[in-house]
Amino acid sequence: MTREAVIVAGSRTAVGKAKRGSTRNWRSDDMAAAVIREVMRQAEGFDPAEIDDVIIGCAMPEGAQGLNFGRTIALRAGLPVDTPGMTVNRFCSSGLQTIAMAAERIIANGADAIIAGGAETMSMVPMTGFRINPNPYMVENMPEVYMGMGYTAENVADEYEVSRQAQDEFAVRSHQRAAAAYAKGLFDGEI
Repeated sequence: MTREAVIVAGSRTAVGKAKRGSTRNWRSDDMAAAVIREVMRQAEGFDPAEIDDVIIGCAMPEGAQGLNFGRTIALRAGLPVDTPGMTVNRFCSSGLQTIAMAAERIIANGADAIIAGGAETMSMVPMTGFRINPNPYMVENMPEVYMGMGYTAENVADEYEVSRQAQDEFAVRSHQRAAAAYAKGLFDGEI
């Protein structure tokens, strides 16, 4: 019999402006812990001791987001001390990757209940405070491995002939739709 993985609750924090927004001094582990507490509230009657794992994606797991970020968040959220936690880095898709990993484990009967998601605050990442030391062989032979998401997006746009104007129009529509949905209260249950 094939098992199904289902999402029983979800929450998130508001998005702020890195380094200058109202959330710039908020730690991402504290924000993620608040989200987990909200998810547990939504999953009314669910025993926190039944959580098999907490998997947190983080593109920049250093500084305030360092060490075992996932485990820190699980404990900060008030989950039992024997609840494991893991940190996943797949850069921009880290949070989505954790959800896929959780679903795969549940379907494979490796777990029954997992909290998965992403946490990040670019305001507290030491972008210029650490020395980047890429592998010299990789720099010489496969420099694309260190390519940032911005360059990747530009390459994809070139390959599929998506103009800058089309990208900007899409971005404006997306922001307008998000603002309208926010004004209608459609995010009230999430943010």
